[in-house]
Amino acid sequence: MDMSIIGLLSSAMTGIVFLIYASGAGLQIIRNWDIANGDEGQLILERKTSLISIVLYYVMFCEFFSLFLFVFIAEEIHTLFVGAMCAAGTLNINMFGYPVLAVKLMNFLLCGIWIIINYVDNKGYDYPLIRLKYKFLIVITLLVILETALLFGYFTRLAPEVITSCCGTIFSEGSGNIADLIITLPPWETKILFYLVLFMTFATGLYFHFQKRMAVIFSCFSVLMLPLGLAAVLSFISVYFYQQPTHHCPFCLLKKEYFHVGYILYPALFIASVFCAGTGIINCFRNKLSIREIVPNIQKRLCGISIIGYAVFAAIATYPILFSDFKLP
Repeated sequence: MDMSIIGLLSSAMTGIVFLIYASGAGLQIIRNWDIANGDEGQLILERKTSLISIVLYYVMFCEFFSLFLFVFIAEEIHTLFVGAMCAAGTLNINMFGYPVLAVKLMNFLLCGIWIIINYVDNKGYDYPLIRLKYKFLIVITLLVILETALLFGYFTRLAPEVITSCCGTIFSEGSGNIADLIITLPPWETKILFYLVLFMTFATGLYFHFQKRMAVIFSCFSVLMLPLGLAAVLSFISVYFYQQPTHHCPFCLLKKEYFHVGYILYPALFIASVFCAGTGIINCFRNKLSIREIVPNIQKRLCGISIIGYAVFAAIATYPILFSDFKLP
């Protein structure tokens, strides 16, 4: 496990080095890019952006992987701390755990959107989105630096002698945190809202997939589905898996007793949300001359992947509700 932590920290530092270099080159591109100019400086910038794109694909895929590796490590080391029953307690061992997770999730989503924008931009002969994507990259670089600082803060301040809280305390009524607000929501009303938004997401997604309309509306549902999906896990989905009305922990779904179902449930939701958001974001660029013909086809593929992701999430979430003997009161 020590090697996993070292690998996670090393990849974070390596990623920062590449991102800082890419952001520096991005500043040059933002200031000096002129596709109509054929001088040596422009040719150097064009070569740089091609190389940077390749490198950043690997860096950002490492960022995706590191989110789940971080949660896996937190789950695996919970036995080292008194009071921790799963990753929930491990993340609560110091002030950095949950902020790291929140920033990692944000960077996961932003990196996914950047990759989509970069892919579309590279399809245009004049790189119509190049300034936008490098401005966006600078923001991501700053957030990854923040993430890495929090990550080092978390691992360097792990104290085995500290007694932490178990998930039953953190995710329970009366805990006084945001989870308390979600858990105390009326389960049936929350369930109706969740499936209503899910249905509308599927409906608008399928409509766009076949009619190529309502891309922005479909994308807006990703803004709702991600927090609502996580809230649904806390409110009622986890309860059906555990068959315990007071057990709402989202991390115990990663355990062997529950077939590690969380490692499929959460990626399906996150990936679907990224592709759903990307469908609407690139819709803003559909009138750019050099990519006007390809944007609809890219949107169609993004929409299809997003629908599949939401379908996987919905199927896993719904299975215990339909086939379990457990019933909410």
